[in-house]
Amino acid sequence: MKTVKTALGALCGLLAAGAAWADDKVVFGTNWLAQGGHGGFYQALADGTYEKYGLDVEIRPGGPQVNNRPMLSAGRLDFLMAGNLLLSFDNVRNGIPTTVVAAFFQNDPQALMTHAGQYKDFAALASAPTVLVSKDGQFSFWQWLVDEHGFRDEQLRPYGFNLAQFLNDETMVQQAYGTAEPIYAADQGADVDTFLLAEHGWSTYAATIETRQQLIEENPDLVQRFLDASIEGWYNFLYGDRSAAYDAIIAANPEMTVEKLDKELAQFDQLGIIDVDQALSLGIGALDDERIRAFHDLAVEAKIIEAGVVDLSKVADTRFVNKGHGLDIKSALTGN
Repeated sequence: MKTVKTALGALCGLLAAGAAWADDKVVFGTNWLAQGGHGGFYQALADGTYEKYGLDVEIRPGGPQVNNRPMLSAGRLDFLMAGNLLLSFDNVRNGIPTTVVAAFFQNDPQALMTHAGQYKDFAALASAPTVLVSKDGQFSFWQWLVDEHGFRDEQLRPYGFNLAQFLNDETMVQQAYGTAEPIYAADQGADVDTFLLAEHGWSTYAATIETRQQLIEENPDLVQRFLDASIEGWYNFLYGDRSAAYDAIIAANPEMTVEKLDKELAQFDQLGIIDVDQALSLGIGALDDERIRAFHDLAVEAKIIEAGVVDLSKVADTRFVNKGHGLDIKSALTGN
């Protein structure tokens, strides 16, 4: 009997240890099909960084037929790669209990694109005969362009995410995602100039990471581990061997190629999107409450949102970033 009890005790001990070693399941939704802008997350998945942090991460891509945003508040995602801060302001305004916990793009890649040399500078775009802007853009950055930079509604035409109109008219200006349309246009033989809105005052973060406020309150350690691992993934993706991440991205989105990913990464670097500004000292993912407030004020002034409808204390929680996490990895990889 003593032998049986001893064996049962040992078995229970092994089962308990196994439970302790089990990785925490995390479901992370992105904002589009797998691409270079998701690279750090695929890197952390492919090279075992998430596993090192005790996480079993599933990345669920977004896409033209997939809207991951409501999946977060419904509890079907644990973390969401969102767009810019306007979406987060809207969640707070509507009482949706989600919170921004990191910003992996210090600058929004949103841009205006022209044929090369057609306009001497950004200010000259306000005199262009036609500017193509999507419906979403018309209710966000377009209103700021009109309010702040003298653009006129008479210029506005709808952008249907097809380059044909732009390619056939040298005077046309169109909205562009800095790491997408300029590359597509170049592939079709068009030389273009890209004017990043962030360089002219559009101060929102992008590629923000949101989670439910409930998860922050009940399991802040999980939030911290996911962000720390993701930050490490981004440093390794930007400065180390990214081949495993490339393989994972291409497996998730066969339309991507190594050549396309290389071009996308070159655009991120040229435009200054990720490892810039406060991220240089605070680490990738950095968030600043004052900058969030300043962008909120910009949006109010441009009449994108109404004054007094967003409780800024509920937009973001900066406690998980701004610690310089991963800077040692960058230093080791770059020698700086």
